Amino acid sequence: MDNSIYQVYEDEIQLLEEEIKLLAEKYEDIQQESTFFSEEEVLTSIKLFQREFQGEHKGHGPPLDLKAELESLERDLSFLMKFTGIQITSHSKKTLEKTANRTVQKHKVSGNCWSLPFCLEFQLLEMKSKENVSAAVTDLSIVIESGQYSELSKFVTSAEEHGNLLLFFRSLLSYAEWCEHRRCTFLHFKAKYPNIVTLPEGQQGDHLILRNPQLPGFELMMVWKMHIDEEGTTTPVLDLLPKVPEQVLEQKKAAIENAPTCFRSMLLLFGIETAIENLIRVVGLEK
Repeated sequence: MDNSIYQVYEDEIQLLEEEIKLLAEKYEDIQQESTFFSEEEVLTSIKLFQREFQGEHKGHGPPLDLKAELESLERDLSFLMKFTGIQITSHSKKTLEKTANRTVQKHKVSGNCWSLPFCLEFQLLEMKSKENVSAAVTDLSIVIESGQYSELSKFVTSAEEHGNLLLFFRSLLSYAEWCEHRRCTFLHFKAKYPNIVTLPEGQQGDHLILRNPQLPGFELMMVWKMHIDEEGTTTPVLDLLPKVPEQVLEQKKAAIENAPTCFRSMLLLFGIETAIENLIRVVGLEK
């Protein structure tokens, strides 16, 4: 065979090798800075794809397998958000170091846990050996984007020091679920007793006020805070603060002074919702 033909083949092989190398470099650049879409964006893209794909194949019948798979994915994403209460709105990562046995990536995650927004930044160190692969979180930084949740500060500090993401999300979910339960409870009583119940700080506040329209100046403030310790355990803490005019205080001083103690006893006996309901009836705020 003519040497010129060999040369042509060698030139083509060299061009292919250079193209492979170029593609590998581009792929590595993409891996260095990648952004992931939120569940909402994925669902929107799925629906858009469905409309476009079905439009292109109009008259030929829908691709049943693909349609079923897309619908299943949509259901799974919706179930995951409802089940966990956690929605990731953005996620980006950047590879800082990569060798055969060691990889360091920087992650940034933003999202909501129920109505509680959060933002995380951390580095993920992966070490590979013949036996196993290990991973560790370092340089964890947590931002809770609301001043209403000041009681989270100690827990956040502890979570940052330990770098335990599983504990953070599990504890944040428990805390956020209690906050959501408080919000729904407040809205329930506000809707049921609109002339009696007031929410001074709105539905996300930590207290409600009970007023009797027939007793000017008389009110009861029911405070419902969430205590979360450094280990991530959330405990609801409720108390009652009476505000009574002096003339009423003189007539029923003993009963009013004992009201907070009686309320705490009702909490132990009946639970939160029933205790609040009984509180309204006991103090004569319901006809």
